[in-house]
Amino acid sequence: MGELRPLGQSLTPESRALAMALREVFEGMEVSVRRYAARRVRDAGTFSRYLSGTRVPPWEVVMDLFTDVAEHRGLAATPDAIELVRRLHREAVETSTSPRHAVEVLEQQLAEADRVSRRSTAHGDALGDALLDRKHRIADLEVRLNQLEAEWNAERERAERLAAASSDVTELLHERDQLRHEVTRLSARLHEVQKRREEAEQRCDLLERQLEAVEQVQKTAVAVPPVVPRAMPKVLIVDDQPDNLLAMTAVLSTLDQELVAVSSGREALKALLDHDDFAVIIMDVQMPDMDGYETAAHIKRRPRTHDVPIIFLTAMGTDPEHSARGYAAGAVDYIGKPFDPWVLRAKVAVFTGIYLEQRRLAGDQ
Repeated sequence: MGELRPLGQSLTPESRALAMALREVFEGMEVSVRRYAARRVRDAGTFSRYLSGTRVPPWEVVMDLFTDVAEHRGLAATPDAIELVRRLHREAVETSTSPRHAVEVLEQQLAEADRVSRRSTAHGDALGDALLDRKHRIADLEVRLNQLEAEWNAERERAERLAAASSDVTELLHERDQLRHEVTRLSARLHEVQKRREEAEQRCDLLERQLEAVEQVQKTAVAVPPVVPRAMPKVLIVDDQPDNLLAMTAVLSTLDQELVAVSSGREALKALLDHDDFAVIIMDVQMPDMDGYETAAHIKRRPRTHDVPIIFLTAMGTDPEHSARGYAAGAVDYIGKPFDPWVLRAKVAVFTGIYLEQRRLAGDQ
């Protein structure tokens, strides 16, 4: 078995702890990195960087590793062991500031949305073919029924003979009714699949735009060293999901402002106690312990933070019921996920501009 690449030199404590845990799990496979990467159809260099701590792997890669070790040893990992690695992974993600990791996370989400779109397309085509076949059969049965009715009316004697075969006509009518019912059901399913496909395509489009924004930030960061201006307006970002925090930070990092990212409503209230110069707050609605609506209510009750604008970001949709509740909690805007990076940047730029103008006018007085 080939030796593992040494741990990276400039790792954060969280990344080092995760890498050491993954190396311990991987050594139980008793196989080389190259062979395991070929088995899982992954890039050996990328997997080696996961084990050296220089890159944080997606959680899917960690779970695949647990599964393969359990298959090799014939003994599954304990829930406590998995929870320990999950905590180390979450801490490593939270301390990672690499736009490359944000690109990987968004590319995984894009791949999943693309798979949903392709499956929906194939399902829709199959339902469309089945629907067309049922319609053709209905048309054929109606032609046969019309012929029988014409013969019945044209010749009374033949009508009497056909009366003896009325059971056949009844069966045809019953089959036609059943096919009509099936056409209605297939039409409803086709509409549902087409709707899912449209939603998946929209998600693909937004994720591609987020990727474009993050990659642009990455290129800018390589070309020009960052310059931290003094007295920049602060933007508070609140979301319990580390991947969402990383994506929003990457999208907004090119604006002239200081970004403060926290993962809960309680941490947001603490940040507002420590600083009173936030220009705008971007907050997720669905969070454990204290959701976005409750956090906004606390913020609006405090005189120091009552006038700080709040933009809600949520995956629950932007239907009137949810948006009305958000505005009632004191929000100035309500944006659905996945968000359009250019729209989010434009809205944040407007509120930071208003904040700077208000501060300038206060200084003139």
